[in-house]
Amino acid sequence: MGRKPVAAWGRFGASPPLSPSHTLALLQREYDSYISELAVSAAREHLAGAIEQARTSGEPVYVTRRGRRVAVIVDVEAYDSLVEAAEDGLDEVELAAARAEDDYVPWEQAKADLGLV
Repeated sequence: MGRKPVAAWGRFGASPPLSPSHTLALLQREYDSYISELAVSAAREHLAGAIEQARTSGEPVYVTRRGRRVAVIVDVEAYDSLVEAAEDGLDEVELAAARAEDDYVPWEQAKADLGLV
């Protein structure tokens, strides 16, 4: 008798290919492992731990009430970065609007007006 054929995935101890629904379930579980949620009642008891988790992982910890997100705990550096990015985005929008209305002072002129040149 000859040897039985072995699928390539079985030869190396790998798992067999998954159906799309199984793949989606695995991806969702993997995604959920990165998303931290904590009920308000648990947050009262574990606030220090939640803050430490957000600080060390760099990922937000969502605080929920009745299954709905009501607050978020984030590392201060991540928060500052988000605020800075939002402010930069608003500045760009305001500058574009001012240029569209021809209502701005070019940087070189502003420096000259302030005696910085």
